[in-house]
Amino acid sequence: MHMKKRLPLLLAATVFSASAIAAPKAKNIIFFLGDGMGPTTITAARIYRHGEDGLLSFERLERTARIKTYSNDFQTTDSAPSMGAYMTGVKINQDGISMKDARAIDPLKDANGNQTLDQCGDNNGSIAPTILELAKARGKAVGAVTTTELTHATPASTFSHVCHRDAAYTIARQLVPGGAGYNPALGDGVDVLMGGGRHHFTPYDKAGNPQGRADGRDLLAELAAQGYAVANTRAGMMSARPGRKFVGIYSADDHMDYALARRPEQPTLGEMALKAIDLLSKDPDGFFLMVEGGKIDHALHDNNAKNALADTVAFDEAIQAAIERMRALDPGLENTLVVVTADHDHTMVLSGYPKRGSKVLDIVHDYANGQPKKDADGKSFTALVFGNGKVRPDVRTDVDSAVALGDKYQQEAGVHTVYESHGGGDVKLYAVGAGSAPFKGTIENTQVFHLMKAAAGL
Repeated sequence: MHMKKRLPLLLAATVFSASAIAAPKAKNIIFFLGDGMGPTTITAARIYRHGEDGLLSFERLERTARIKTYSNDFQTTDSAPSMGAYMTGVKINQDGISMKDARAIDPLKDANGNQTLDQCGDNNGSIAPTILELAKARGKAVGAVTTTELTHATPASTFSHVCHRDAAYTIARQLVPGGAGYNPALGDGVDVLMGGGRHHFTPYDKAGNPQGRADGRDLLAELAAQGYAVANTRAGMMSARPGRKFVGIYSADDHMDYALARRPEQPTLGEMALKAIDLLSKDPDGFFLMVEGGKIDHALHDNNAKNALADTVAFDEAIQAAIERMRALDPGLENTLVVVTADHDHTMVLSGYPKRGSKVLDIVHDYANGQPKKDADGKSFTALVFGNGKVRPDVRTDVDSAVALGDKYQQEAGVHTVYESHGGGDVKLYAVGAGSAPFKGTIENTQVFHLMKAAAGL
């Protein structure tokens, strides 16, 4: 009898606890994505910047989790389905942009040699609504910021729906309110957009814009006609003021620069993140912002560890600056959820028993005598190497510190491939602020969407 009397009370307590956890708390969400920033990249970047006993700033965030990354059809994921899983809560096929069960079909080349001809067709999968779209529907301001082309897989997965990530010209037109091909789920438009890849938005010109649009549309002019402030330099971004939507595209025909080679006309990722916060935070309903450190991935694909680590540090600095700004706007982050994660791993490993205090990008030195350590064939080697990639000599030669520490040095790979591939391992997630408590344990990447959605009450 005693237990029967207590059971309803226990059940009531359980329901109360669950409802308390699920109660919406996050007026604002900032989602940081380090593209390809797997556990080894984080460790190596930490040592590169702070030494073995240091921490990157995002590693100090109080909530952590392990994220499973496989896509709907691949064991080792591409960026498109992994980012789509975060944004939609759906496992997506390789190369798909926020589409459920879509068959990826490459776009065809036009007469100018550019892949402008979308071949996805009708009835090829179904649209999976994104958290950016859900936030917009609730009246929140929304933005996407990246160091890649604005139409690249990660940013595109926040605001676009297409069967193949390479359909960049289609992705671009989905951003223009009132224009042909516009994504109506974006309401009156994405409020802040920043990245590279201006050629996807501007008309083809044989001499001046050979990768431009074959349909002749100037999407940047169309966005300006819709009330957007448009910038192509850091100075133009800095002059943007709240009250207008903003698009900044800082590279004509490619991604933005690596942090180590950034031209002064391009803003840093931290500057872009802070400007986006300044513009979006004026909305009384709150905001959703995605910030991507996309060049980490590009350097790893190129077997170039130094740029990968430097861009990870730049990503970390952007996170720190953004959190400091939000703590000033929202003390204690009582109304703001910050999530930091990666979409997938890479094949880079740290090995060879380097001595503590060694430069992580250097060759390995013998612990006892300090001389270059040798492999089984009598050759020196670096502490960071890759499982696969373009750099695998048939006969290894010695490498010295001066070469290994260079900005453009490409570490050696075990398997010779055209370019280094993604890794299929779990990645890390860090969270802080309103609604961050449930981010823990080992979880599916799709669950991150549901946790953010619940935290914001979307």
